[in-house]
Amino acid sequence: MRTRILFIINPISGGRDKKSFPALADRNLDLKRFEPHFLFSKYAGHAAILARQAVEENLTDIIIAVGGDGTINEAASVLEGTGKILGIVPCGSGNGLARSLHIPMDNAAAVRKLNEQNIHYIDTAVFNNRKFFNMAGMGFDAHISSLFARKKVRGLAGYAQITFKAIARYKPQTYTIEVDGSYIEREAFMISIANSSQFGNNAHVAPHASLTDGFLDVSIIKPFPLSHFPVMGWHMFAKTAHKSRYVEIIKAKTIRIIRQQAGPVHLDGEPEEMGRTIDIQVKPLSLAVLR
Repeated sequence: MRTRILFIINPISGGRDKKSFPALADRNLDLKRFEPHFLFSKYAGHAAILARQAVEENLTDIIIAVGGDGTINEAASVLEGTGKILGIVPCGSGNGLARSLHIPMDNAAAVRKLNEQNIHYIDTAVFNNRKFFNMAGMGFDAHISSLFARKKVRGLAGYAQITFKAIARYKPQTYTIEVDGSYIEREAFMISIANSSQFGNNAHVAPHASLTDGFLDVSIIKPFPLSHFPVMGWHMFAKTAHKSRYVEIIKAKTIRIIRQQAGPVHLDGEPEEMGRTIDIQVKPLSLAVLR
């Protein structure tokens, strides 16, 4: 009996056309072992609806998210805790989780990798009762995610354009942070809660973060001179952010952050509005992923 596998495809992620993806998958998947099915999401949140229906009606054994970190978040939020398995074909702007799992960026290679059925368990996290799997945060990156979501441009170039326009006008906030029962107060440009080490595109905000260590890395980016922005970028791509005097990283299992005002946050790159108080917990090894 063949293993049922459902591909949930985000047709607009990463700005790439995916009409031909089912044919590509059929060419690269071992059809003697797998029975593939394909569904295209139609709007934000639809991938989660499709995944939930497939799980509740026991229509599949494996769900493959074909898209970026936001699409992965929708599918994984449904699958976490169900015993079903998540697969990833990265097609987003950054592909942070896929890169951290060493999944090939080439679609055909990523599909062929699924044939190995190499199951790996990773940590997940909860952010004010919303799940995330790669990275969440508040401050400047959440502000940029909110701006990016309103634009029609996609991809790294569009993201960079928005970032350079916004950075000079952004004002840091003061945060009260509780990490595993200890309190600190910091003025921060942004705070990233890292399950994996990177945002995406190999920009590592928490170089020592691990998907399997049972901890989250709280990466506090302190205010820095605008002239230092290229250096901060270099640190991230060189995996040396922890060596910058403007970066403080703390490992924790339970985190509470109280900020000066409500506003945007991001969960795996997707913006949301939340209040002043944010509660975050890690859930060790709670999601099965093919890698």
